[in-house]
Amino acid sequence: MLPPTLQAGLAEVLARFGFRSVGEIDIGVPRWSEDPTHVLGAIANHVRLPDEALAPDARFADGAREAEAMIGELAGRVRGPRRHLVAFFLRRVRALMGAREEPKANLVLRLLTPVRALGLAAGRRLVADDRLDAADDVFFLTLDELRGASGGHDVRSTVASRRATFERERRRRHIPRILLSDGTDAELALATGSNVAGDLHGATASPGRVTGVARVILSPVGAYLEPGEILVAPSTDPGWTPLFLTAGGLVMEMGGMMSHGAVVAREYGIPALVGVAGATERITTGQRLTLDASAGVVALDPA
Repeated sequence: MLPPTLQAGLAEVLARFGFRSVGEIDIGVPRWSEDPTHVLGAIANHVRLPDEALAPDARFADGAREAEAMIGELAGRVRGPRRHLVAFFLRRVRALMGAREEPKANLVLRLLTPVRALGLAAGRRLVADDRLDAADDVFFLTLDELRGASGGHDVRSTVASRRATFERERRRRHIPRILLSDGTDAELALATGSNVAGDLHGATASPGRVTGVARVILSPVGAYLEPGEILVAPSTDPGWTPLFLTAGGLVMEMGGMMSHGAVVAREYGIPALVGVAGATERITTGQRLTLDASAGVVALDPA
């Protein structure tokens, strides 16, 4: 049972943002209002922060001060009336940049979440009629198949086959970004030829060097990260962002310089490598490693 204060705060957050989730453009994914595990995990990670200066509001305040200082520096390089124009437009960019997320948020709130609710309602009716085993099975059916199930057709085998395919693909740890003419994964070929003494190699997303304990996380839902641990993940999306507040570094199997993890790592100033083939398989939780993102190398300590 959660403390009353936490219950009240959580209820307030879910009332405002409960329509969101990790991978929220997929209507088959539960919303935070249905399963707040991810939100509770983010709170638990923040509570573990040893220094108040690392808390989210403090980090954001530091970022705002740095941005304002940079605006002053850039405006100072311009003379005359243009100096005031440069400062004005830079501040407007900062003030309005967050609006770029509005279209997606509205899409999720006003279309995808209601569609999911309709699908679950249909699924519950089919479960009650003993035509499906679980309400969310409807998300493995086409509309025609769903109508057929409502008419009495047996679709359990179809659902089972597609769910098995879904689970198999969810375990996939690497998607080739570049294929050679013979079908070879160029990244894997490069990594195989460049690894020395067990080291792993990738592309620099955010420079820096850090030595610490690795934490391999395959999904951000319910995940926790001790302050200073190096996050090792297949890839990241906005649902992973709370983990960056406590991470000492980031190693991703997939992604490029403009991927979500790379951009956020640079914003938070933590060393990060992307395109590190086999990272979640070669690295184990609790293993010490040195992440030299500037050199593009992950040096593994002997287990």
